[in-house]
Formats: sequence, structure tokens, C-alpha cells
Amino acid sequence: MRVIDCQQVTEAISNLFQEASIHLPEDVLAFLKQAREGEESPVARQVLDGILENADISARELIPICQDCGAAVIFLELGQEVHITGGDFYTAVNEGVRQGYDKGYLRKSMVRQPYSARVNTKDNTPAIIHADIVPGDKLKIIVMPKGGGSENMTRFAVLPPARGRQGVIDFVVNAVDEAGSNPCPPLIVGVGVGGTAERTLLIAKKALLRKLGEPNPDAEVADLEKEILRRVNNLGIGPMGYGGRITALAVHAEVFPAHIASLPVAVNLQCHAARHKEVIL
Repeated sequence: MRVIDCQQVTEAISNLFQEASIHLPEDVLAFLKQAREGEESPVARQVLDGILENADISARELIPICQDCGAAVIFLELGQEVHITGGDFYTAVNEGVRQGYDKGYLRKSMVRQPYSARVNTKDNTPAIIHADIVPGDKLKIIVMPKGGGSENMTRFAVLPPARGRQGVIDFVVNAVDEAGSNPCPPLIVGVGVGGTAERTLLIAKKALLRKLGEPNPDAEVADLEKEILRRVNNLGIGPMGYGGRITALAVHAEVFPAHIASLPVAVNLQCHAARHKEVIL
């Protein structure tokens, strides 16, 4: 049995959110540069130049890459041989969010009673926490500051099973088309297929964490990703909606078994500021 103190969890999460809000992952930067080289539209190339310059300024000046520092989404993989001590685990997680957003001067965006008073919680808590129990004696923490513009474009439907592969493709492409410039393209398109409503939406979001350039290991799913990306990049939306060839940097799909009567599909879009960081304790 391995012991991890809650204070370690709090400190790790605080640091991760500050780092994620300033430094884009290397794979995202590489794909943005690749998009700049492959883009045919002069206006779109200019937009991508601005996106890359913004990322450089953020890293150099240590300021948030976007004014929307997001909802605090956290994925936890807790080894079954780990014992958490020193307090309540989820309280420690939320304290990490509170400290990170305070120390990093990050915008706090969470509001209570979202259908009425909408009073800001003033510390960006509560976090949206997804925890899995896994083998081993480690704790893996992944943080994702998820901006409202892209999250608002989330779409979910339960299609008739007869719609099949083509139905999934059409639904995803239509979701991106309807989103237009709202999610700040070029995008990463997260797709979930199968499961139940909550499972489908979750795997679509988790798909955004996969390293860009790595297709789904299942050849059939990888082919689905490739076809959706081709069609999305033929929409002509382009970077920030100004037109062009590159509307999406990548499509990441995850599939889960489904009920015989159902074909659930979820789309979760990530803006070009695809912020996430992780650590293993």
C-alpha cells in the first residue's frame, strides 16, 4: 500500500492548471505550425500566424493563452493500491483548483444556480471530476481547462442503429458545420460512439486528450476518424471562421459497446487552445 497525502494532490493540481493555461502541449503547437504550412488561404494563414504568435507571447510572458480559463475538468486514475491520507480527496482536488486559479491570476468562470442568479463562485470551483480506479500504486492527474465557447457546441443524439457508420459521419460533420466559428477553430473534434448517454459524452471528451497524430488503434475507428476529418476540412469554415482548408487539426473517436436498440453519438469540440497537462504521483 502506497500513501499519498492530500497536500500533494492539492499542490499538483494547482501547478497543473497554471501551466496548462500558459503553455500549449508540443503536439498542438506542431499541428498548428503544420496547418500554417498547409493552409491555402492567405487570410487563414494570417489568422494562424496570429494564433502562433499569441501562444509564443503567452509562454514568454507567462500570461494565460486565452481570457477564458475554462471550467476545471479533471480526470483522475487512482491506483487501487494507493491510500489517500490527510483529508477528503475531492476537497483536496477542489482546493488545488482554488489555489491554482488564484496564484495564476486565471479568470474564474463558474456560477451557482446557472438558471437564475448566476452568482460567480469566485474561485472556479467546483471542479468537474472524473475518477477511475485502476491497477497499481500511482495516481495520475490530468487537468483540462475547458473553455465555454467550445463546450457550448457539444452535441449528442441517439441515432437509429440503421443509420450506421454514415449516420455517425453525417451527425459529426453537421455538428461542426453548425458550430461555425463559435468554438474558435482550428479544432480538435472529440467523438464518442456507443454506451449510454453519459458514457458517450464522457468518451467524446476524453478523446480530446489523445496525442495529436495518433489514430485510434482500431483500424476501423481510425478510418472513421480519417473520413470525418476529410469532410470537416471540406466545409470551408477555416481558422476562426475566416474561411480556408483547415477547420480541424484532428478527429479523435472512441467507441464503446451499445444496447441493440441504440446508436448514441456525442461530439465534444476543443478550440485551438487545446490546454491540458498531466502528472503521475
